[in-house]
Amino acid sequence: MICLRKVAIIGVGNSKFGIRNDVNVAELTFEAVKPSFEDAGLAAKDIEFVALGSAGAGAWYEELLPAVVAAEYCGLTKAGLVRCEAACASGSAAFQTAYSVIASGQAEIAMVLGVEKMREIDSLTAMEWIGRAGYYFWEFHNFGLTFPAYYALYANAHMAKFGTTEEDLALVAVKNHKYAIMNPLAHLQNKITVDDVLNSMVIASPLKLFDCCPMTDGAASLILASEEKVKQLDVDTPIWVAGIGCSSGTANLSKRPDYVGLEASVLAAQRAYKTAGISPEQIDVAEVHDCFTIAEIMAYEDLGFCSKGEGAKMIREGQTEIGGKIPVNVDGGLKAKGHPIGATGCSMIYELTKQLRGEAVEKGRQVQLKNYIALAHNIGGTGHYCYVTILRR
Repeated sequence: MICLRKVAIIGVGNSKFGIRNDVNVAELTFEAVKPSFEDAGLAAKDIEFVALGSAGAGAWYEELLPAVVAAEYCGLTKAGLVRCEAACASGSAAFQTAYSVIASGQAEIAMVLGVEKMREIDSLTAMEWIGRAGYYFWEFHNFGLTFPAYYALYANAHMAKFGTTEEDLALVAVKNHKYAIMNPLAHLQNKITVDDVLNSMVIASPLKLFDCCPMTDGAASLILASEEKVKQLDVDTPIWVAGIGCSSGTANLSKRPDYVGLEASVLAAQRAYKTAGISPEQIDVAEVHDCFTIAEIMAYEDLGFCSKGEGAKMIREGQTEIGGKIPVNVDGGLKAKGHPIGATGCSMIYELTKQLRGEAVEKGRQVQLKNYIALAHNIGGTGHYCYVTILRR
């Protein structure tokens, strides 16, 4: 029987998300690393291993080896180093890698970095690169599908089977923009209405411009430590990794069993719940992968927050607002905080760490905690990868 050590998050940092033409990728990474050092009371020399998540190296931005460049700039040279790629879930893949290194006894302190610069190339080129994130030959090359079109397939299927409406999708966008306004790090800090969403430009029917997350530059940093090191450092409020579940889906979308949910999400969640020894009802706050509004509604169902087909009811009734059954994406989510591909998973965990510590106090964003348990759900592609991470205070 394998006996893994307990691992905690002891320091976090997050850059400002947005169009960050003022910095290069190394400088952007340092913007997240510096506050994580300050938060943990550590320095670069204390870090034994670094895992960096980035999906667009050499495509969206200039560096082919971002882990090497970022590590040098942040003073982390000589630490063990790896770059992880799992499309939009690259940050969560890096988190699992660093967690595993500590849990298995190979290191006492490790850093997880997520970074992406997506705004250095034009939108058409970016859409092509993202459109290749599934199965290039079958989807993009033969049929010309882009990422909004992938999720439009799911939206249409969900609407046809369960009666989900375009207004329901719009409510997700309105909610997440509301919370992004309260988050000084968020990319989009503008209030929107249901009518604004419905009247915005159609991108891939039924998805409109305001149903889609922006392409964003950003970075996030997390410092992890073993239980022994947590005691040695006398950490005030360690946030423990209770469970990680991961799964994958077919590269070719035509081989999926249905288009009303993501099987990878269901399996990853089940594995995470089993490892953590909890049920969905015990989650106090969640970050879910809302790259498009339909993705958040499907996540409610796939993660077990409600029964299949009842996701739209949750958003209609305000059950995923602060004060509701389970607050979701109260930092603005991918939809409004932004979605810098490699940084997203790490930024989710940054937000949940702040929530579990009771530190997400900007303009009333702090969730009232009962069980002190949080969940991060990070999808790569359209369910090609999925990581579900459960944290506990």
